[in-house]
Amino acid sequence: MQLVFDFPVHEKYSFDNFVVCAGNATACQFARRLADPSGTENLLYLHGPSGSGKTHLLMALGTALAERAGLTAVPCISFKEVDEIYGGEYPAEEVSKLAARMADAPALLVDDIHLIPDQQSVRIELWQLFNDFYQAGRPIAITGFDPPKDLPNLDGHLISRLLWGLVARVDISDDDSRRRIMQKLAEDRQVLLPDEVIDYLLVHVRRDVPSLIEALDAINRFALSAKRKISLRLAREALAMLS
Repeated sequence: MQLVFDFPVHEKYSFDNFVVCAGNATACQFARRLADPSGTENLLYLHGPSGSGKTHLLMALGTALAERAGLTAVPCISFKEVDEIYGGEYPAEEVSKLAARMADAPALLVDDIHLIPDQQSVRIELWQLFNDFYQAGRPIAITGFDPPKDLPNLDGHLISRLLWGLVARVDISDDDSRRRIMQKLAEDRQVLLPDEVIDYLLVHVRRDVPSLIEALDAINRFALSAKRKISLRLAREALAMLS
């Protein structure tokens, strides 16, 4: 695993197939504003729970920015893998690992900033990298669980800077949003998913999007192997095999 990966990681992540609902409409609008070549915005922070679509929007933005710059990919810093790149050691005297990897990037994309380690050297690296991109007018988009003021282990100056830009919460916890997402997922897979099955999944499956995707794929595989139409009874049988 690496700290930096290239877009597009999954081609399915784009603005076109992002399901817009009440809880994420502002976040999607803001991300599109950063992708707009005629726009003036260049700083975005998205926050919300796991599985709410933050990374989808970040990847969609990365793909759009790559196309705008004539590139096949835009690198992204993912703090989920921070220990893999630093190996648990953060010597302050070393050249910035983050800056070395992002030197030629047209934008600074950072995922899961709430997982940044409590290390002063890393905070300094990120702050300097942020300033380099900000002063150069290159787009910056960052995601995390918490609002800027509640982020742990982050430099106070960086928190203040995040508040200067566009800030939006991504929240799809309501049933209507989840239902629309399930309908879109089924449509993308060319699967006929009855409403009663969607309602059942919303009650009996974890409500984050990855869990709903896993459940839908399991039901679809089971239906294909059994050569049966998807029904509430089949959905129950398929999910019973997962547990």
